[in-house]
Amino acid sequence: MGQRASTTSEAIKRLHAKGLVEHRPYADIQLTPQGKHLAIVMVRRHRLIETYLCQELGYSLGEVHEEAEILEHAVSDSFIERIERKMGFPTRDPHGDPIPDVNGKFTAPEVVSLSTVNAHETCVVDRISDRNGDLLRYLEQRGILPGVKIEMLQRAFADLAEIKIVATGERVQLPEVSLTAVLVSKDGFSGA
Repeated sequence: MGQRASTTSEAIKRLHAKGLVEHRPYADIQLTPQGKHLAIVMVRRHRLIETYLCQELGYSLGEVHEEAEILEHAVSDSFIERIERKMGFPTRDPHGDPIPDVNGKFTAPEVVSLSTVNAHETCVVDRISDRNGDLLRYLEQRGILPGVKIEMLQRAFADLAEIKIVATGERVQLPEVSLTAVLVSKDGFSGA
């Protein structure tokens, strides 16, 4: 987490005192029902803000996550409700992640990592991890986004994959290690 053990320990104690986590020394930390509810509320806020920043303000996938991290704690519930309404109640954020509704409910389709797709199979990009901003920018610049149909091409090298965007025919090379960041829908699979 990038924190000293004492800082982390104090944070856990504060969360426990607020009734958000269950924790016994040297045991796993579990969210309480109240903690799970708050976590879902924060995920919802974060994903709605990311969506708003991309759709309405032109932020790129690679820069939106950090901005949303700041804003999710600074805006009111009324602001969240208004941007959600303005955007037509989106169900997915720009990375493809499901946005929980006001009751905390969401659906997430079955997906697999792009690393499991064989040569000559086609699939549809469902989600892209937001953990690596550079990779997000690379994929976005090349049109590899949620909803895009792609085909895995023959791999010439073990550590390099080449995919084709079906609609444009554009070929994109990806390092093997980056394939786990792209999740694709099983429903989109087909053989060549």
